[in-house]
Amino acid sequence: MDTPADQFLISFVRSALLEHADPARAAAAQAYMKSRIPSLGVRVPDVRRIAARAVREHPPLSAAQLRSTVLDLWRTSTYREEKYAAIDLTAHRLLAADPDMLAVYEEIIRTGAWWDLVDGVSGRICSLLQAHPREMSGILRQWSQDPDHWIRRAAITSQLRAKKDTDPQLLADVIEPNLADQEFFIQKAIGWALREYGKTAPDWVEAFATRHREAMSPLTRREALRRISGGPHGSSGC
Repeated sequence: MDTPADQFLISFVRSALLEHADPARAAAAQAYMKSRIPSLGVRVPDVRRIAARAVREHPPLSAAQLRSTVLDLWRTSTYREEKYAAIDLTAHRLLAADPDMLAVYEEIIRTGAWWDLVDGVSGRICSLLQAHPREMSGILRQWSQDPDHWIRRAAITSQLRAKKDTDPQLLADVIEPNLADQEFFIQKAIGWALREYGKTAPDWVEAFATRHREAMSPLTRREALRRISGGPHGSSGC
């Protein structure tokens, strides 16, 4: 039997978000995100503080309960900030290495289907990869060839926070099937992932970009080498 969601915690989050609502910011935020989902105009740092306070004052009884709470809040959200809060709840230590969260993140990616929501779980996927490298590496390689470009973006950005723990072979394996993709959000994701790893292994990134020069879009190459000496913008780091 599924563990019921904590409706009190969900009500706490919603009430706190409404208290921080800013109608003037809401219209601008919705226009900026090009979203059909209404916005409350709550600042992202405030959403994070609300989610953190919610689980601090109303600690979840188990990982299963928190998973159910995250999914219930996500699925019943009527404002974009409620979706942000659902993602922020997944930062709780109970879920950091929980393999059952992968299905939750996949649902968020597929149904969220926009960069702010997809990228919101990239750090969580990275944590799962670090905790379960063999299983997650295989899954991410599959994701990198999924018909849904948001799932592919998630695979590409899955090691953004890994730094020295990045698996370069996995990084190459999730990028290479997507190099020819003309989708803007894929090209940007590849450049972003390479640029982040370039802070740790600039020689590897430069060699990768050289090896794939013909296949790599100008946008991707520019983003990938932006902070590497000798890249399209030199050593300025701009």
